[in-house]
Amino acid sequence: MSKLPVVAIVGRPNVGKSTLFNRLVGKKLALVDDRPGVTRDRREGDAHLLGLDFRIVDTAGYEDHDAQSLPGRMRQQTEAAVAIADVALFLIDARAGIVPLDEEIARWLRVSSTPVIVVANKAEGRAGEQGIIEAMALGFDNPVPLSAEHGEGLGDLFEALLPHLEGEDAVVIEQEDEEDYENPNAPLKLAIVGRPNAGKSTLVNKILGEDRMITGPEAGITRDSIAVDWDWHDPQGGVRKVRLIDTAGMRKRAKVQDKLEKMSVADALHAVDFAEVVVLLLDATLGLESQDLRIADRVLEEGRALVIALNKWDVAEDASSLFNGVKRALEDGLSQVKGVTVLTVSGATGKGIDTLIGAAFETRAAWSKRVGTGELNRWFERAIEANPPPAPGGKRIKLRYVTQVKSRPPSFVIFGTRVDQLPASYERYLVNSMRRELGFGAVPVRVTMRAPKNPFDSAGGQSGR
Repeated sequence: MSKLPVVAIVGRPNVGKSTLFNRLVGKKLALVDDRPGVTRDRREGDAHLLGLDFRIVDTAGYEDHDAQSLPGRMRQQTEAAVAIADVALFLIDARAGIVPLDEEIARWLRVSSTPVIVVANKAEGRAGEQGIIEAMALGFDNPVPLSAEHGEGLGDLFEALLPHLEGEDAVVIEQEDEEDYENPNAPLKLAIVGRPNAGKSTLVNKILGEDRMITGPEAGITRDSIAVDWDWHDPQGGVRKVRLIDTAGMRKRAKVQDKLEKMSVADALHAVDFAEVVVLLLDATLGLESQDLRIADRVLEEGRALVIALNKWDVAEDASSLFNGVKRALEDGLSQVKGVTVLTVSGATGKGIDTLIGAAFETRAAWSKRVGTGELNRWFERAIEANPPPAPGGKRIKLRYVTQVKSRPPSFVIFGTRVDQLPASYERYLVNSMRRELGFGAVPVRVTMRAPKNPFDSAGGQSGR
């Protein structure tokens, strides 16, 4: 696949950058709200505009603050995005007109080496005419009138972008092939989740070897779920592709009152649905809390593979006791899955990162595992012989055979008679035996019980637990 050209969207807060980003990628990937400063980290997506394909980068609103402050760190991310872009779209609010901060951004962009296209957003109707005229004094070519919300002016934007992008090698995006879905060499989709301030963004930055995510002592800095493609150099040799997804911190539902935080949590949960393996990051200085168990339970209920990592291990006290205590609490709190991988890492020093990524690939392999029909039914016969099904009311439950219907997560159907009376404890026995003997480890396993259809029973005799 050839590399796509990169277009960065820049501008002061609340001029419609994320709305334009969503318009160009064709879906609502970036959080949008009326208040300024919603976007903090830069977010990337594959954009399509009248046959022109490129990589679009949404950035935080540019503000003139101290570099050590949160807005200052956001500005540094914006500057980094422009530095690597082939062209920058400088958005202004045509209805509000040019304000001093627009002029400050224009001065910065004029000395950068990246070509700039001024886009006068919110230009629908006559209310934006004065702002368009004012934008001509910024020192760039005539602005492109646009309404990102209503999709007006996209043809003019296409014409403005074309001279900057038509010389690039690639305008065709490689689509994900359905047949490659279970390809072990496909990129690992790895989401990092956890409570606020667990160190998710710090860990992602250490993994990438750059300050890609904004970090700091303030809780809840990350709002959008940010996906970044990365090549992992396996210590055993070879390079493996990973799509890392950093997410917003998830607090207890009762504490989430702000609309924007609710949107951020919903976005994080969507990232869990998208992922193959989810790393639940715990703050080792705080230990395991009930909210961590709720997040883990949600991950498993969605059928994702789970790895738990204790972060800030370099500053943890009484490390051995803490680790064993977390393991015991997980055994009690995650009764549906025993033996979830628990590792220690440090986002500050990088210790344990290779072990974590290696464990994630191993966990995905188990999550994607398919077992041949012969091997599966030989295990089935051994399991039933070692522990036959009960006979409620003196009538035997007969389990005849099992088949795997899908993987990711591994899902099975067991056929037999009177399966609707099979106790849940026996189903757990079969699942635990399957994990142990067939190599599924601690990934979610789905089992459905089904009886042969009885022509005199309109219900069909199915049982699914």
